[in-house]
Amino acid sequence: MEPSLCCEFLSFLSPETRPDVKSKALDYVLGVSVTPPGRKSLCDLPGLLQTLLDLTSDLSPPVVQDSYRILVNMTSDPCTHLALLDIPTLLPTLISRLCDPQYIYADSVCTALCNLSREADTCRSVLSALKPSGFNQILEMTCSPKYNPAATLDYLGPLLCNLTQLAEGRDFILDRTRCVVQRLLPYTHNQGSVVRRGGIVGTLRNCCFNHRDHAWLLGGEVDLLPFLLLPLAGGEEYTEEETEILLPDLQYLPEDKQRELDPDIRKMLIECLQLLCATPDGRRVLKDGGAYLILRSLDSWETQADVTRACQKVIQVLIGDEPAPGMENLLEVTVPPEVEEKLKLLDEEEEGVLEPNDAS
Repeated sequence: MEPSLCCEFLSFLSPETRPDVKSKALDYVLGVSVTPPGRKSLCDLPGLLQTLLDLTSDLSPPVVQDSYRILVNMTSDPCTHLALLDIPTLLPTLISRLCDPQYIYADSVCTALCNLSREADTCRSVLSALKPSGFNQILEMTCSPKYNPAATLDYLGPLLCNLTQLAEGRDFILDRTRCVVQRLLPYTHNQGSVVRRGGIVGTLRNCCFNHRDHAWLLGGEVDLLPFLLLPLAGGEEYTEEETEILLPDLQYLPEDKQRELDPDIRKMLIECLQLLCATPDGRRVLKDGGAYLILRSLDSWETQADVTRACQKVIQVLIGDEPAPGMENLLEVTVPPEVEEKLKLLDEEEEGVLEPNDAS
């Protein structure tokens, strides 16, 4: 758009413009924002992104609502993130509004921040803007489902998951003086929002990458294992000997006990177990706690191929021999590049990504 036309168009979005005219102009921008080329073109319009942020404070609710819809569309595309973060007030404004328990557009704000934190670089910017106090507030809100009566804030779960893709985010969650991770555990089998539950399970999976914390996570202070296994358990009967092996929370479950219904969440729970199997302490606790029995029953029940593969990989570790001396910690073993490439090809073949002839 020519600079003169750009200025003319932005005038339709100025605070003094009639609400109906602003709404029509925003309707056009909203239509453009649904495609990648459209989002790129909007980033190239000088002043437009700042104007959109300003309009989220407009007196007209329809104008505010459409402005947020556009911002959510824009943040969904990583190609727009740098342009958006060039607005110095963007993150402080969004974070402040998200933490306001009376803000009626908090769900849109939460979605935009979740989108902005998906990529590692921009996630680092979000984490930096939050600071420890803001991060702590996010955790409080995540564990308080009725924090804002006007919003569900379900995307706090995925936001937390995104923040813990970074080591500093995981360190905050795993700080043993804060008692944070323990507060998240009940949500692994909470039957409320799938989005919130999936985000929290994803957060726990990210935390399991910190192998030096495995003993603490599986010990008495946190007792992570039953919270990972319970959603994967059904109402199967076990022999008396097998029941004695199972953790107390997994013994004598009712016949109508339902497993986690979402396959993506089941897969993430299994991935938590797989990561915990990387250390000797983790493998010992999983074996002693009867994880194999739960996974064996899950494997017989599971219908999703990718979840079945993940389940069988953990089973193989649990029933297999211990790694050779010097390789006990599987997360610290250096795999030669040629072996890593071969394993990758085998995984792709298994998943049907490659045709048999393509693997040669």
